[in-house]
Amino acid sequence: MPASAVVVLGAGSGSRVGAATNKVLLPLHGRPVLAWSLRAALDLPGVRQVVLVVRPGELEAVSASVAPHLGDREVVVVTGGETRHASEWNAVRVLAPHIESGEIEVVAVHDGARPLADTDLFAAVTSAARIHGGALPVAPLSGLLTTDLRTVPGPLAGVQTPQAFRSRELLASYTAAATDGFEATDTAGCLARYSDVRIAAVPSGPRNLKITFPEDVALAAALLD
Repeated sequence: MPASAVVVLGAGSGSRVGAATNKVLLPLHGRPVLAWSLRAALDLPGVRQVVLVVRPGELEAVSASVAPHLGDREVVVVTGGETRHASEWNAVRVLAPHIESGEIEVVAVHDGARPLADTDLFAAVTSAARIHGGALPVAPLSGLLTTDLRTVPGPLAGVQTPQAFRSRELLASYTAAATDGFEATDTAGCLARYSDVRIAAVPSGPRNLKITFPEDVALAAALLD
């Protein structure tokens, strides 16, 4: 099977979740939130490298927190930038030599605050990316209102992570973005601007939630039960 790489973004904060520490280090069923994503990524068949992006000044704390939960597996830890895009670019540059050599065919980028994305979802998006060029999880949305309390007409869908892309197009897009000074809100946004890659939708659901507010941690724990 062609090799893949996974980038896990752990450079968020804990402000909205009401935590004094980075939310990806909060405990969830005996391991940090972040460790769930790392374990899922490491279990992906054909994965060659997993890159973890952390906030400046948190490298030692994050490494010490997740290391006991990885067994004998290793991840590459890099420091993120001031924005999500900058953090992704730091990770892509680490992978660049392996992409240019042809060692890595597909790269998936995942938000470490989504701990319930399992290995099957990683496999689904990476497989679709090999076929189409890019892929991302999509889940139906309902019950949305405008700011003046009008119902938003549907059907609507929300985009999640992991988002996966053929590695050469990913590297070329982020290189071009760096030249232009452009920053996207997510990985797909950068590829949409600088490539003609077709981005396929992979079915997902509300279980792949993002830890944003305090109740999200309790909900994730309940779903794991």
